[in-house]
Amino acid sequence: MTDPSGLRLAVPVFDAHTHLDAMAQRGGLVASSRFVEQTMAEAREQGVVAAITVGDTVASSRWCVDSANAHPDVYAAVAVHPTEVTGLEDEGYAELERLATDPRVVAVGETGLDYYWHRTEPADQQVHFRRHIDLAKRVGKSLMIHDRDAHDDVLRILREEGAPDQVVFHAFSGDAAMAKECVRAGYVLSFPGVITFKNAPGLREAAAATPLEHLLVETDAPFLTPHPLRGRPNAPRLLPLTVVGLAAAGRHDVDELCAAIAQNGRRVFARELA
Repeated sequence: MTDPSGLRLAVPVFDAHTHLDAMAQRGGLVASSRFVEQTMAEAREQGVVAAITVGDTVASSRWCVDSANAHPDVYAAVAVHPTEVTGLEDEGYAELERLATDPRVVAVGETGLDYYWHRTEPADQQVHFRRHIDLAKRVGKSLMIHDRDAHDDVLRILREEGAPDQVVFHAFSGDAAMAKECVRAGYVLSFPGVITFKNAPGLREAAAATPLEHLLVETDAPFLTPHPLRGRPNAPRLLPLTVVGLAAAGRHDVDELCAAIAQNGRRVFARELA
């Protein structure tokens, strides 16, 4: 299956954040090894040669690690999403730490703060965010941050706790001023399909303010599908649409952007991802 746009990247790139298990579930399918294999085969046809599949619960994190160990083009990130932290205790953290030490795990995430959904109290989220930061530093993995309507608190807690060596803001949603602050702190910003939305000029300004060496790109599949397919389930094979949108926002050559993303992946995740 090829992308409906017919768009294929000439320089290989990787998907910095996707949810392969959620993709299957949204499609009413079993999150099986065959599903992952087919999904990645379709992605490779478009020049997307690897993906990081991201856990949002302990069970999801376990699935991500198993999937990464079964597929050479899949890597994992493990954590509990800020809206899912209710009931997460020491036993759960012990399991996350065990998973995080797996060689196929490249990040602790997604973790952070989400003040949009009222499922968990902000104070509780902050406690768990601090614990995830500590975990990332102890296991020596990158920190992958979920930040929704909580910019100031996320940045404050990173300053208070001391950030890990590598920090990635998944699905970056701040403005240009925040992007510049993140760049000064050494953080990397991963841009999703929202960069292509007509109603997202502020995000394009943020992308334009971000140097190439601080950029990643992601699908967050099955969410945040780029234009012109907005409203349909997202997938790694659709990443080229976001890459082209990000290149336009920053006035980068597409091939140059893809090469920079591959280099950034080697630095941030210590892996040859593209």
